Amino acid sequence: MTSTPVMEWQELEAHAPVPTAGEEELARIHGPTNAQAVLRLFGQSESAVRVTLYRDHHAWCPYCQKVWLWLEERQIPYRIRKVTMVCYGEKESWYRHRVPSGMLPALELDGRLITESDRILEELELAFGPLQRGMGDPEVLALRRLERMLFRAWCQWLCYPASSPRDDQEARQGFQRWAETMEEALTAGDGPFLLGELSTADLVFVPYLERMNASLAYYKGFLLREAHPAIGGWFRALEQRATYLGTQGDFHTHAHDLPPQMGGCYANGSAGQQLLARRIDHGPWPLTLADGTDPETAAAEPADAALRALARVLRHRATLLQRPPLADPAMDTALRCALTELISPMACPPPPGTAPGLRYLRDRISVPRDMPLHAARRLRQALEDTALRDPLDPQGQGTALPQRHRRDQDPRPFLTSPPSV
Repeated sequence: MTSTPVMEWQELEAHAPVPTAGEEELARIHGPTNAQAVLRLFGQSESAVRVTLYRDHHAWCPYCQKVWLWLEERQIPYRIRKVTMVCYGEKESWYRHRVPSGMLPALELDGRLITESDRILEELELAFGPLQRGMGDPEVLALRRLERMLFRAWCQWLCYPASSPRDDQEARQGFQRWAETMEEALTAGDGPFLLGELSTADLVFVPYLERMNASLAYYKGFLLREAHPAIGGWFRALEQRATYLGTQGDFHTHAHDLPPQMGGCYANGSAGQQLLARRIDHGPWPLTLADGTDPETAAAEPADAALRALARVLRHRATLLQRPPLADPAMDTALRCALTELISPMACPPPPGTAPGLRYLRDRISVPRDMPLHAARRLRQALEDTALRDPLDPQGQGTALPQRHRRDQDPRPFLTSPPSV
């Protein structure tokens, strides 16, 4: 790979023109599902809004994702007010005043406040009609019970240390029995979804199946989609929907955000587990297996993935370069080197000693909060490739990710971040 001079910020901006505020706002309001929107209208007028969804800034909360997906699939106009989960920072006092428990999600419907995700869906169904099958449908109720059993078996395997390989194997078998029951439900119908067409039953499974897929790969070396092909087909069908892709997290985000939320996640230490964890943390991305499949997603990479990543960094670069690990003046050049590599086939060595800062940023890209999955992969790879060219310390690592909280992901500094400097 030929070396190339580092691009200046103005040159980088020319590759990813920043839309006007009006254009960007219209795309967020009326365009595909996205984590940045604060209003969704689906082509309708603002006077049609009856709903306000209170969800997390981080776009990680699984219960929020369930309600978020339902609103997107039904195309119900709604406002979004974002709240900090305690894991990532201090919860806003205005929300504590509104919802003393602080729980998320909450939803305001015609001025009436509702909490708990299942109850929220029930109230939305009463107001707007169900998504194919309702929460109280007998078949949906049975599947909701199955989801809870699968969830418990996952927790038993993931969140409790096994005293021996045999104990780990027994926990795996317990999980797989319920996964096989889900497969039976999937194959009993006419399509890839649980009851034929996508319905509320599927949305009940989405948040934790997504987190199971990521966490079991990282901590157990277990590939859910490969071990259970019908579940793999269910994921592939979801990944054809822009609604799901707009809410979908990635393996890295889930693997590192789950431990503080779940009270701990325990690796089994097998060779396969260690290999997958290294790949998820350090790349290369995508995580293509020997058979050519991708255990993380079947969605094709959009042609503009790299440019979307570039645009998101440009929007927040002033704030990023003020964060303590990146505040060294050399990091300005290092970040421009990584972005040069992101959009160019040319190598761009960074200033000596900047690899730790580049990897600090690599490890803190959050999907979908910051950008979609494929854009995040492109940016992570560019940051890693650039770090490897550090002439002083190419293996230098950033500050380790915390295990008890993710206050390193505090959203507050970015809430008023200017588009550029």
